[in-house]
Amino acid sequence: MAAPKKGRRPTGAQGRPGRALALILIAMVALTAGMFLSKQTTPRLGIDLAGGTSITLKAKSEPGKPNAINETNMNTAVGIIDRRVNGLGVSEAEVQTQGTDHIIVNIPKGVNEQQAREQVGTTAQLYFRPVLAVADGAPIAPETTPSGSPSPSTSGSAPPKAEGSGKPSAPATPSSSATSQGRALSEALKAPSAPTPSPSASGSKKADDNKATPSASGAPSGSPSASPDASASPVDPAVADLQTKFAALDCTDPAQRTAAAQGAKPEDSMVACGQRDTQWFKWVLGPAQVDGQDVKDAKGVVDTQRGGGWIVQMQFTDKGADKFAKITGELATKQSPQNQFAIVLDGKVISDPSVSQALTGGNAEISGGFTQESAQDLGNMLSYGALPLSFQEDSVTTVTPALGGEQLRAGLIAGAIGLVLVVIYLLVYYRGLAFIAIISLLVSAVLTYTIMSLLGKGIGFALNLPAVCGAIVAIGITADSFIVYFERIRDEIREGRTLRPAVERAWPRARRTILVSDFVSFLAAAVLFIVTVGKVQGFAFTLGLTTLLDVVVVFLFTKPIMTLLARTKFFSSGHPWSGLDPKRLGAKPPLRGSRRTDPVPAPVDAKEA
Repeated sequence: MAAPKKGRRPTGAQGRPGRALALILIAMVALTAGMFLSKQTTPRLGIDLAGGTSITLKAKSEPGKPNAINETNMNTAVGIIDRRVNGLGVSEAEVQTQGTDHIIVNIPKGVNEQQAREQVGTTAQLYFRPVLAVADGAPIAPETTPSGSPSPSTSGSAPPKAEGSGKPSAPATPSSSATSQGRALSEALKAPSAPTPSPSASGSKKADDNKATPSASGAPSGSPSASPDASASPVDPAVADLQTKFAALDCTDPAQRTAAAQGAKPEDSMVACGQRDTQWFKWVLGPAQVDGQDVKDAKGVVDTQRGGGWIVQMQFTDKGADKFAKITGELATKQSPQNQFAIVLDGKVISDPSVSQALTGGNAEISGGFTQESAQDLGNMLSYGALPLSFQEDSVTTVTPALGGEQLRAGLIAGAIGLVLVVIYLLVYYRGLAFIAIISLLVSAVLTYTIMSLLGKGIGFALNLPAVCGAIVAIGITADSFIVYFERIRDEIREGRTLRPAVERAWPRARRTILVSDFVSFLAAAVLFIVTVGKVQGFAFTLGLTTLLDVVVVFLFTKPIMTLLARTKFFSSGHPWSGLDPKRLGAKPPLRGSRRTDPVPAPVDAKEA
């Protein structure tokens, strides 16, 4: 008989089950320790189980866009809001349309409600506009000049410093007359200018902090003042209207701030408000030439180079990078404050840094006294894009978990009944093998529970009723894998093999069947997760997760533990309660130790011959 080839494991080899068991034990300990260290010892519950907040948003018609509220824009808005709130799409915040102009957002308990409301209601229209004039936020009281023309008061103060430090400069000197203010504003509006991102850029040149010098109060600064002159040319009506709005704007009044931000088109000049610390400022801003669609990516990070504050880093598209370099080059040639650009989000100025040279490289940053939350929120909104429509909150209601709690109890009872029936079936039919199946189910339950708890902290996964159903279905999938393996072992014993070789010979056949079955289940879960939304995704996610864990448990626990137990006398001897009794299974005589021989022919009688 030829010896097996060297280096090739002969059929029936036992492998090294101890290594696999040690590996899964280490994984269980690590996951459990991580769960306790993260202080998230229970899975986070969805809105149907834990309660939460339901926000109803109503789409608003924009001036000049009578047909903007349509199915396409509403569906686009739903997708953007869903990505903003859900992150990876499994935190179970529900976003769906209702009727033709309403969106319902259900936010589960445990999510920062105020932060979520800002995420879902903010349009996130971002523009970079050149600064033409700046003053403090109070309305400018007119006073009579010697020529009889009204001029702004001297109460204005300078804009915040560049780099978004949020520290206003010292109050400016008295402003010029209305006539000279009109001239200055007219010249500024005629000058080529455009919006631009923040002061510094990753891989690009930094903006000059010292450029943000105090500006005039009510009048736009950075332009030479002129004494009132009766023979001066008349101010352009559009400029005069803008000047009037600027002088009358009271940024301390929320209604006026909202009104100032509405109706301004990107190609038009506008007045806007912004806040630094507790003080409000107002700006006259030129047309926008760079907008949020030119931003490829944005994220809130800690500024380790300048004091450790929070900033928003942006990466522009190729087209946006060219626009940014061009406009910063133009602004660098101007005097303060017209060498500044304002970063305007939904009509509100969030930063107005100055530049001293063109910023190239396609990267920039916004720094404006951000907190961690506000920086990450802004980066999130810029990354996922602006909403195609403006929305207003129609209603905000609190959802109680009473109904979901009753359904959860009913679901858990159903799951417990199903589990008991599975265990009874295993005990009756497989007897001692049922012990292996039950221990394997417990291992799978521990892994599922710890991973779900960690995912709630890590990616915002929330357990809802459909997800609970997915976990219950997984009990059957896992039990099915054990049954496939046990039946393969029994088939080998019926062929006359002893238990230890039967365990090893049955594994390759059972392994293929288990992998194919689990692949089909995982593929169905993945397709369901992709093509559905809302709570159904919770079912698909849980089903896919438990299917993957079934493969892990069968390979790293069930098979190794079966190999070890096959060496014990109780199982190897075929005890009647082991579930592997050869007589009860109708086994054939052993293949080894018996040799089939041909019968000896009977002697032939001479008479017969």
